[in-house]
Amino acid sequence: MSTRTDTGNHPADPAPPPSGEPGGPDAPRAPAPPRALSPSRAADFMTCPLMYRFRVIDRLPEKPRASAARGTLVHAVLERLFDDPAAERTPPRARALVAPAWERLLADRPELAELFTDGDGDGGGDGDGGSVDGGDAAAAAGAAERLAEWLAGAEQLVERWFTLEDPARLEPAERELFVETVLASGLKLRGVIDRLDVAPTGEVRVVDYKTGKAPPPEYAADALFQIKFYALVLWRLRGSVPRRLQLVYLGSGDVLTYDPDEADLRGVERKVLALWEAIRRATESGDWRPRPGRLCGWCDFKDSCPAFGGTPPPYPLTGVDLGLPQPRPAGAGDGAQGRMDTA
Repeated sequence: MSTRTDTGNHPADPAPPPSGEPGGPDAPRAPAPPRALSPSRAADFMTCPLMYRFRVIDRLPEKPRASAARGTLVHAVLERLFDDPAAERTPPRARALVAPAWERLLADRPELAELFTDGDGDGGGDGDGGSVDGGDAAAAAGAAERLAEWLAGAEQLVERWFTLEDPARLEPAERELFVETVLASGLKLRGVIDRLDVAPTGEVRVVDYKTGKAPPPEYAADALFQIKFYALVLWRLRGSVPRRLQLVYLGSGDVLTYDPDEADLRGVERKVLALWEAIRRATESGDWRPRPGRLCGWCDFKDSCPAFGGTPPPYPLTGVDLGLPQPRPAGAGDGAQGRMDTA
C-alpha cells in the first residue's frame, strides 16, 4: 500500500449524476427516503447532515454553478476525445471540442445560460450583473464576454491535461462508467467512474478527473475517499482490487496516486456502512443537524438553515414507511451483486 503526490514537473465538481440521483435528468422529484449511497452524497452527509437532507430528501432547488458546469464540460471533452484515432488526440483537437460540447450541455440544461446573463455565478466572469432585458445590447455583450472567458478557462484546463497524461498512448477500457452494487448488508452503492484503464496483464487503474486544485497533503485522505469508494464497488463487482487509483487535478497540474489493498477497501466499507447507519437513523427520526463550516458561504440552503436563522421546511417523511436496509457489519458475508453500464 502506497500513496504519492506528483507535482514536480507539471505546469500550473461530477459528470452529471445518473438518472435517479439528486440533480439528475429526472429531477426534481417528490420527496423520498434515500435508497442508495454515492460518493458525492456520502461527502454531503459528512460535510453537513442537513445539507444531505435538503438535497436527497427534500430535493430543494439549487442555483447552477459555473465551476460545476465547467467540470461537466471538461469531463465531456476528455471523454469525447478518445473517440478520435490516437494520432489525432492533440491539444488543438481537444480545444476544438469545447464549444460544441458546451452547445450540447446547454441544450440539455438551458438554465446554465443564466450563469452569464446574470453574472452572479461562482466563476462566470466579472461582469456588472446586468441581465439581458428588452434588447439591452450592453448586457448581451457582457454576457457574451463572460461566456468567452469561461470557455477559455475550460480550454486551458483541457490543454493542461496533456502535460499530465498522453491520450495518444491510452486506450481506456471504459469511460463514464456507471457502476452499482448491492453489498451483502443490503446497502446499494453507485457512482460514475471517469475512466477505467486495463493493462495487458489485467491490472486495473481507476482515473478521476478534477478541475480544481490538488489539496494539501494533510487533506489527501479526504480527497481519496471518492475514488476509494469506486474501488470498493469494483472490488465487490469483479472480485479483484484495482491496482491503482489516480486523481488528475487539472486546476493545479498535479496527479495523486494511491495503490489500495483489501484491508484498505474493507476499511472504506466499514466507513460507508457507518455513514449509512447514521443516515438511516436521521431519516427515521427526522433529526438532521446543520454543521456550519467554511463551505456555508456557497450553500443555497442558508434561508432554510437554523444555523443562519432559517427554518427548514416540514419534514416530508413523517409517517412514511421508509423500508431502509439495516446494514450488517462489514465482513458479515462478502457477497455482492451489481451492474456496470457505460453512460
